[in-house]
Amino acid sequence: MTSDLRVLLRLSGFRRLMGVRLLSQFADGLFQAGLAAYVVFSPEEQTSSADIAAAMAVLLLPYSLLGPFAGVLLDRLRRRQVLLHGSLLRGGMAGVTSALVLAGTPHWMFYLCALLVTAVNRFVLAALSASLPRVVDADRLLMANALSPTAGTLAATTGAGTAFVAQFVAGSQGGRDATALLLAALVYVLAGLAALSMNRSLLGPPEGAPTPRLGTALADTARGLAAGLRHLGARPRASWTLGALAVTRFCYGALFVTLLMLARFSWTDGGEEDGMALLGLAVAVSGAGFFVAALLTPAAAARLGALRWFSACALLAAVLVPVLGLGFRVVPGLIAAFVLGLVSQGTKIVTDTVLQSSIDDAFRGRVFSLYDMLFNIAFVAAAGLAALVLPHDGRSAALVIAVAALYAATAVTAHRLHAGAVSRETETAPGLSPERPTTP
Repeated sequence: MTSDLRVLLRLSGFRRLMGVRLLSQFADGLFQAGLAAYVVFSPEEQTSSADIAAAMAVLLLPYSLLGPFAGVLLDRLRRRQVLLHGSLLRGGMAGVTSALVLAGTPHWMFYLCALLVTAVNRFVLAALSASLPRVVDADRLLMANALSPTAGTLAATTGAGTAFVAQFVAGSQGGRDATALLLAALVYVLAGLAALSMNRSLLGPPEGAPTPRLGTALADTARGLAAGLRHLGARPRASWTLGALAVTRFCYGALFVTLLMLARFSWTDGGEEDGMALLGLAVAVSGAGFFVAALLTPAAAARLGALRWFSACALLAAVLVPVLGLGFRVVPGLIAAFVLGLVSQGTKIVTDTVLQSSIDDAFRGRVFSLYDMLFNIAFVAAAGLAALVLPHDGRSAALVIAVAALYAATAVTAHRLHAGAVSRETETAPGLSPERPTTP
């Protein structure tokens, strides 16, 4: 593995493509943190949970709904040019968004610009993934696929942290709100210029490659998604596990909005700096939970069985969310953020494994596209629910108890799925491991 990594880093095309990814996702982190700071923490804005829900919809829905169709255009355009012009366009729109913040324009104009940035972002991320086989040989593609998204996520996290720091040192209030957005605009432009270091034809698609008509390709994509949905529906273990994950994602989203409102209005005296500092700390603690889940899940799933570990994670949240959350205090809230990070990532790893082992290879890409859409839509739906029920200060015992009940129901569902899988395997092939991949 180490030798493969060294070889990857010696490939000039891979290094240059990675440079574009790191700059692009670093700018994504800056932009998203700037958006959060303006929507949630600006003293001039009487932020509500509805504002937060709208911001989440802007950030996530374009990514979810456009994702499966991005490849249709990427097979028609030079991917190097998509990276170049997409990054420059995002830079321009992020700059306009920054100017709108400074000018105090109506919210709909701000959201329209943010929507354009995130919609273009979907195509840039897809182009980065589609370009990877053009700069890495087949033997090292798996390593490259593991390294690139992980490095990009770290870059985005670093960008978000940089945004919080930059906002603290900025001068006036208006300048503070716009600082991260302006920095994002500059880094997007750098990402576009970095794409110029690659030859125009390096990333494909091949010159003269046959492509169907655009309308036909879009219709084929829609039909493919429908076929993937039917294939998933015929596999109860996979579909129920994916549904259970959507519920846990919904719970995470509702509690995330609660955390934002608490950090803004309950845990401080309303000061923007203190609220952003607490939010940054909560995000870091939740990220630590994600990391711990990545370390624990392989061993725990091997020992207990994947679905039983899913059940254990959901049960842990069902017990600890009300214990830690109903007091609405800072330290228990931060501990809850760690637990939720662990539960969210642990259940996602299990779901990835169940889908990979249950779905036929010919349908796997389409099913994972549906998975991606459901994952983000559940988060946005949770924010919408929170907008309806959360009071201004974020203190809602009813919401915390309802989320705990959903986690408990999910734990029961996952346990029954595990028991059913064990029963079927015992009947058909005694002696097999309960978690051996099967097709329901």
